[in-house]
Amino acid sequence: MSIPPASPARAATLLANLTSVTSRITAAAKSDRPIRLIAVSKLKPASDILALHQPPGGHLHFGENYLQELQEKAKLLPASIRWHFIGGLQSNKCVTLARDVRGLWAVESVDSEKKASLLDKGWGERSAELRASDAEDRLRVFVQVNTSGEENKSGVDPGDGAVALCRFIRDKCPRLRLQGVMTIGAIARSKATTPENENEDFLCLRDTRDRVVKELGLEGLELSMGMSEDFEGAIALGSDESHQLTTAMSSSGRGYTHTGSGTNSPGNHWCSRDYGTGSNSNGYGAGDAYHYSNSLSSNYK
Repeated sequence: MSIPPASPARAATLLANLTSVTSRITAAAKSDRPIRLIAVSKLKPASDILALHQPPGGHLHFGENYLQELQEKAKLLPASIRWHFIGGLQSNKCVTLARDVRGLWAVESVDSEKKASLLDKGWGERSAELRASDAEDRLRVFVQVNTSGEENKSGVDPGDGAVALCRFIRDKCPRLRLQGVMTIGAIARSKATTPENENEDFLCLRDTRDRVVKELGLEGLELSMGMSEDFEGAIALGSDESHQLTTAMSSSGRGYTHTGSGTNSPGNHWCSRDYGTGSNSNGYGAGDAYHYSNSLSSNYK
């Protein structure tokens, strides 16, 4: 099945938005440290993704929240796209997600040993055809950490819980690669973040990562944190990939804000929260995400 191309005007808008986003990330990084920009493509047409992926854009990383939508897009679009699952992770869908999605690059919301085991099982059941297009032999995963202590947030505790789950993935899930740790912090802290006022959730996640590295002898674990109000602060504290819906997929160049009723309304942010499939009482899922990802610059990984 062929994908109708985006109009020239639409493609130009998407590429301009992506360039703007990567410029802001570069300015925030203040170095050549690679930051991964993931264009959150949930509910966006395949033609938009293709417009960013094919030359001259060359964008690789895209994030999706819903398994069925991800499966359909992965079948239609080039195998060279690197898909990130950023939604709330449900145990009954873990095997299907890991087994059947072509080009699955990472699952970013692992919060239990059961889900890790099911992902490991599913990855081991991938067909030879799918394995041929995989970036590497193991599936990358991020452990979700509840740094804010809010009961309506998913994630393991930032102390022993995080260390235990990371150890379990390392020791009991041979088909998974522990890529890093991720958090969705408290909204109030995000809004209060400034260069002078460091976000407590970011500091907590960084400390958690450092403890995991020390106790388990792991190196190169990434930090995934940050939102539209505070992505500069997240990068300053070491974020490698901050969950973010960018304007790269927006026709207006504006983000969207959630109204709480399951609908989206235009917002004034250049990026905004993207809502996952979790069952948290406040409506936020594990995919409440800001994602930075690889883009037009060779400095992005």
